[in-house]
Amino acid sequence: MATFSNFTDRLPDPNWTISAAGDGHASSYTAGPGFKTVKFTSEQPTSISRTNSGRVITRAIVGQKWKISITYNPMTRAEFEPVYNFLLEKRGRLKPFFVKLPQHSPQTATTSAYTIQGPVSAGADNLLITVAASGANLAVGDTFTITDSQNSNHKKLYQIVRVADSSNKLSSDSALNLSTERRLYIHPPLQSSVTNGSTLSYATPLIRVISTSDVREYSLGTNNLYNFSLSLEEALP
Repeated sequence: MATFSNFTDRLPDPNWTISAAGDGHASSYTAGPGFKTVKFTSEQPTSISRTNSGRVITRAIVGQKWKISITYNPMTRAEFEPVYNFLLEKRGRLKPFFVKLPQHSPQTATTSAYTIQGPVSAGADNLLITVAASGANLAVGDTFTITDSQNSNHKKLYQIVRVADSSNKLSSDSALNLSTERRLYIHPPLQSSVTNGSTLSYATPLIRVISTSDVREYSLGTNNLYNFSLSLEEALP
């Protein structure tokens, strides 16, 4: 008799399957359909004011969040039902879940480990990391989450906007000296402080989301194919 400890909390996709019982990721289970389009948005609300002399003053007024709009190709019922019923169980905006977007796979395949040299305070816009091998590749545009043994609620998704190494760095960066070190400049700045030895979850970064609406609807065409889309936004614990 097969048993499992938890229902899957990841939206089904071609690389993440789901069974009728609700557990995930076995080769015999039903794979989710791929996405037709993905719109990925960074929202950083700011306040802008101008002094009498014309000086512009800006500041962030709330934290950054990611927003996602997904559309699917027309689906057969077998393709549609695992996705739709996974989402129905989330009861609109009530329950968060995780999504893996196709553009968030690493641009260069790597199995290297990435360890943060810390501690690093919340609000920092860069991380000094140690890689397992000097040739390990990290690319601008790649995303990651952080695994911190002291903070299991640090679920924020970050994107790399610059990568520096010992041969190409700011002259003021005295800490970046070894071939196995990288300085990652990130967006957004750290949402929470990070302890020394925390690691990057880089190969399969997941974004924690909720639906933006309590309404869940679809349309069925005369060809018996299901038309469906969803709108999501990042939801931190």
